[in-house]
Amino acid sequence: MEVLSVSVDSVFVHKMWNDNELSKMLGKDIPFPMLSDQNGNIGRLYGVYNEEEGVQDRGRFLIDPDGIVQAFEVMTPPVGRNVEEALRQIKAFQLVREAKGTEVTPAGWRPGKRVLKPGPDLVGKVWQNWKVHEAYED
Repeated sequence: MEVLSVSVDSVFVHKMWNDNELSKMLGKDIPFPMLSDQNGNIGRLYGVYNEEEGVQDRGRFLIDPDGIVQAFEVMTPPVGRNVEEALRQIKAFQLVREAKGTEVTPAGWRPGKRVLKPGPDLVGKVWQNWKVHEAYED
């Protein structure tokens, strides 16, 4: 897994943000590269660049090793993101990819919890498996 941060801010603003804010919140430097997209080209490619204001909305894109976007979330700056949910989704996509279609993760799945086996036997019975899944969670 590779994590990158991209914004229209300069590398100097990123350094200030890391040194004066993020490192104090995390207790260490941010553990992934912060890339500068000052002209907004990357933001335009992903549909998060705001031409009028010259900024990017906050977007999270989960891209698989084949370069295919598997999930994305775009939020305006006033609303914070949930890093734990992003990590949960990454782990779910990794599990599903490794299983090559033999396992799927139900809503709210967490690592180590029960998965579903897709196929004709699951059709029309997802709710029953879901109830078993809920009981398994408790």
